[in-house]
Amino acid sequence: MKSWQTKEELTDLLCTLVHQQSVTGSNAEIAIAEYLYHLLAQKEYFQTNPSYLNLHPLDDGRRLLTGLVKGENNTKETVILLSHFDVVGVEDYGSLQNLAFYPKELTKEMEEIKEELPKSVQADLEADTWLFGRGTMDMKAGIALHLSMIERAIEGEFDGNILFVTVPDEEANSQGMLAALPVLNKLKEDENLIFNACLNGEPMFSKYPQDPAYYVYAGSIGKVLPGFYCYGKESHVGEPFAGINPNLMVSFLSQQLELNDSFIEKIGDEVTPPPVSLMQRDLKEEYSVQTPHAAISMYNVLYLKQTFKALNEKLLTGAQHAAREIENYIQEKASKFAIVASDFSMPTSSVNVMMYDDLYQEAVNRYGEQEINRRQNLLVSQRDKGDRDFSTLLVQELAAMCKDLTPMIVLFYSPPFYPAVSSYDDPYIKNVMDHVKKYTKDNYQVDLTVSEFFTGLSDLSYLGPVASKSKLQQLTTNMPLQNNGFDFPENIMEQLTMPVLNIGPLGKDPHQWTERLELTYSFEYLPSILNETIHQLLMKK
Repeated sequence: MKSWQTKEELTDLLCTLVHQQSVTGSNAEIAIAEYLYHLLAQKEYFQTNPSYLNLHPLDDGRRLLTGLVKGENNTKETVILLSHFDVVGVEDYGSLQNLAFYPKELTKEMEEIKEELPKSVQADLEADTWLFGRGTMDMKAGIALHLSMIERAIEGEFDGNILFVTVPDEEANSQGMLAALPVLNKLKEDENLIFNACLNGEPMFSKYPQDPAYYVYAGSIGKVLPGFYCYGKESHVGEPFAGINPNLMVSFLSQQLELNDSFIEKIGDEVTPPPVSLMQRDLKEEYSVQTPHAAISMYNVLYLKQTFKALNEKLLTGAQHAAREIENYIQEKASKFAIVASDFSMPTSSVNVMMYDDLYQEAVNRYGEQEINRRQNLLVSQRDKGDRDFSTLLVQELAAMCKDLTPMIVLFYSPPFYPAVSSYDDPYIKNVMDHVKKYTKDNYQVDLTVSEFFTGLSDLSYLGPVASKSKLQQLTTNMPLQNNGFDFPENIMEQLTMPVLNIGPLGKDPHQWTERLELTYSFEYLPSILNETIHQLLMKK
């Protein structure tokens, strides 16, 4: 039976994993979970202990995989090895798309067209230690390394238990990790485990082009996805001042929020980027000469230690400023139009700004909670939209019931939500990181930089200690999906909170067609570094 210990063996294993074209939401995302199960099921340990290796279903038919290897001394001490097996799409590869999942062949083709590639890519090709392909870096190399550690655990390397957990959907909504939480909780109780820590295998992310540092992480950055439902007043295009165009409303919102520097947060060397728009469109389904009645915009907002309350206040302030600017702009244009059209007059109008919960309570006051629940349950039963669009639909239903409040801007939140988590100040994790830094320097002459937050977003957000003193209720009460087919698992998260860290392979250009993995550090040095890390994590008293 093949093993997964040498650089060559790990490279071959990585290539077989990349061959599984597990793009998020595809059938191959289902297949790779079964393939990983098959790989581990061939090990004698799991044939002797089949109950320790399991595929667990998500509500949508996808599955996550857990594999538990128990130490020989019947200890409770356990380290979780966490990974995800989905990857982003390959449309960006262009003419090389058919090779995106064949790393060795793609790397050869890259060499053939080397002169056409960016200088940094050319340099890596000349170094001859890089492997190209979708998922090589993010994050199938991490899975290969964790499988290698599982193999060592089976051979009795560790004085404790190792729990391999790999999930789907990390690149989209983290439904795999959310589904894993009750699974982990049950495993903890059924097998009488103590979770010392969760060790993730996400690759290190450069902080700037040509960044030479080697990073390990003691936490993960947070993300909220605020949405702004702009409900204007429709009119015929021949009478533009008879209504307010929601497209105009979202344009002023964009000026207030896009790249807004008040959201930038710096902790140590970590700096969050300002908000950027991820969605901005009107909700008119067909062309006509009637203006749209509503528009939606959503923003990516990353944070480190800010509270939800502080973030919400900044978002609400931006919406309020936009509302005043909209009013002033329309009044100014109406005044100029009135100079030409002397018989024209326009009453002043104000734009209401409110939170989703305010709109919900207003609808309940008018129609009763039973009627609101009935309407929302009906929408849930007929749901055919994704989380973002369905969140918008729930807001739209309430806004239509309170149409006299228009024009209005309603701030709400949609999944995915990633709490910022950090074990940076945990003495246990500090000691482990200090030891691993020294070990790596002494053995491989590589200086590791401990960074507090992994900035690429990760599933550690659902297991680690929350970095800010926020109450999740501040967010969930303004999340239309909460209790409408989605429940943020706050209670289970609190039960499972544990120290977290991320030590992963070296790569470049995640989510780009030049994604690649450096093989010397990743598959020669890192297996020993991870081995040492696990030993240290299991020594917790």
